[in-house]
Amino acid sequence: MTASGVSGGTLRVALAGSPNTGKSTVFNSLTGLSQHVGNWPGKTVELKTGTCQRGDTVFFFVDLPGSYSLTANSPEEETARDYIIQDQPDVVAVVVDAASLERNLYLVCELLELGVPLVVVLNMTDVADGAGLRVDPQALQSALGVPVVPTVATRGEGMSELLDAVQAVAFGETRPPAPLPPTSAEVQALVESLGGMLPPDLALPYPRRWALVKLLEGDRAIAGAMKQALSTNGWRGVDSFLRLHEDAILEIAGARDEWVAQTSQRVVHRSERERVPLGERADRILTHPVGGVLALLGVLAAIFWAMFGLGTPVQKRLDEWLVQGSAERLESALEGAPDRLVSLLADGVIGGAGLVLTFVPILAILFLALALLEDVGYMARAAFVMDRFMHRIGLRGKSFLPLFLGFGCNVPAILGSRIVESRSARLTTILVAPLMPCAGRMVVVTLFSAAFFGGAAALVSWSMVTMNLAVLALMALLLSRFVFRGEETGFVMELPRYHAPNWRTVLMTTWQRVRAFVVLAGTAILAVSLVVWALSNFPGDSIQDSALGMIGRGLEPLGQLMGLDWQMIVALMTSFVAKENTIATLGVILGTGKGDVDLSTQLTQVMVPAAAVAFIAVQMLFVPCVASLAAIRRETQSWRWTGFTVGYMLAISFAVGIIIYQVARLMGWGV
Repeated sequence: MTASGVSGGTLRVALAGSPNTGKSTVFNSLTGLSQHVGNWPGKTVELKTGTCQRGDTVFFFVDLPGSYSLTANSPEEETARDYIIQDQPDVVAVVVDAASLERNLYLVCELLELGVPLVVVLNMTDVADGAGLRVDPQALQSALGVPVVPTVATRGEGMSELLDAVQAVAFGETRPPAPLPPTSAEVQALVESLGGMLPPDLALPYPRRWALVKLLEGDRAIAGAMKQALSTNGWRGVDSFLRLHEDAILEIAGARDEWVAQTSQRVVHRSERERVPLGERADRILTHPVGGVLALLGVLAAIFWAMFGLGTPVQKRLDEWLVQGSAERLESALEGAPDRLVSLLADGVIGGAGLVLTFVPILAILFLALALLEDVGYMARAAFVMDRFMHRIGLRGKSFLPLFLGFGCNVPAILGSRIVESRSARLTTILVAPLMPCAGRMVVVTLFSAAFFGGAAALVSWSMVTMNLAVLALMALLLSRFVFRGEETGFVMELPRYHAPNWRTVLMTTWQRVRAFVVLAGTAILAVSLVVWALSNFPGDSIQDSALGMIGRGLEPLGQLMGLDWQMIVALMTSFVAKENTIATLGVILGTGKGDVDLSTQLTQVMVPAAAVAFIAVQMLFVPCVASLAAIRRETQSWRWTGFTVGYMLAISFAVGIIIYQVARLMGWGV
């Protein structure tokens, strides 16, 4: 249901805006926990949707990807533009940063040209005040001809007024349509000439005049749609006209820039003594070639300390209560029941998926740290200081952002590679992203490090992460030097303003990621645990005589080169579905759902420290999970590159594992 002139019903509202304007904070403040993340139909880009209700009106919000303009320079920007134009929301609420108004008005200008029902959300007014800037909302509203709502989304200020403005625009309670930004006579003449070359009844998925202007700007998506709609000769004439006037984009952009500058000058008032923001002073250290790298290493060290120092004790308590305690209570409750049924529930369910759930505290700390760094604006600084190193291995500074996301999960790291403009650097980023130590791998590292190395667990884990990053750098260098000889591109990146964390946003992001992990444990990991249990119990009466035992023993000669028996090889194989399955599988095979001996203790009884280090290394470098492979296939559109990723990671993981164990054996360490 859409707006129809009376209050009530459902209003579809698109939240648009440039990156770093606080758009997602506005979305979170409005929708709370009523959010859903999914792919838009026909697109690979994920969009967040959410609802809120006031009175008898339901507001359905769509958080569009950040866009600097309506020219589609990436799949994200194309998705944002097409949703606004083709899905026709009742209102477009464009979020602008009050402290950087001039930078954000270009997108507002294009939305005014498009003629959509518009509300301007003047966000971060507190940040502007702190920088000695004051934006007059009434003057801006008069200049634009659309409602302007000042907000401080981090504190929830202005949200009620924003909903009022959305309702007023949707139900036609505002002034007449806003005047269009001025267009030069030269551009207007070109638009009319170009329009005369097209059939009057030409069907296009875009507004006609707007599409003509975009053609003059060289928009490839619009040109592609026009080429399909016209005959061969018709398009040939249009293409010749566009080539003749290819400098029209400068005239169009110049007119918009002039309008933006004049509007900003009218509404922004600067104090006589503008303050130097604290963030600028902090950047003197955090973006310094040396100080910035040291700061980044310190941040990573703090994250790992928190994961082990705070998360591991909680994980052990959960293991005692959730796994061992639940198994004991289950066995008491099912006393006299068939042994197979008790084993299925104790080993297959509790010892498998239940054991994985005990690592939620450790992952929650990791997810919380990542969300906090993203929210305060530090992540862009990390990308900036890493650009020099990334460039040397054939990547770009922007590659650091998606790769850093890989600490949480490799899938968003692969999908996030779209922000890298260079095709060669983007492909390199995709192919090395699975080498990032994801949360699933860190769960395995945490378990084995704590079990075998006690107080040195954090050091061992840090060493394994460092090894992965070194292999990633080496592979990126080899790919860029010998496979992709891409074009050189400069690194241009906007550094967002620092701001105090919005704890609601941080905690909500953390909760969403933790919930996704719990869902994974309750579905895919549980299913794999039950399959592993069945394979380990049939057809023989013992694990050694089961199907799982036969598979493991067939691969045991390879495992022996790394000091691993068939049980560890089987656990490694099941990580192909999800890395956390390694623990679930070991829980099933070793029977951690029974008795009072936890998995850590059992591991120390079946393998030596040297083999444990080799196993950790292999697990860290082993082939990507199924979800990551699906993401690689989707982003590269190639089974060849997908297979290449599996092949090189399989070879590297086993080679490193064999070398580590054999060297340790020769040195007599931990064997």
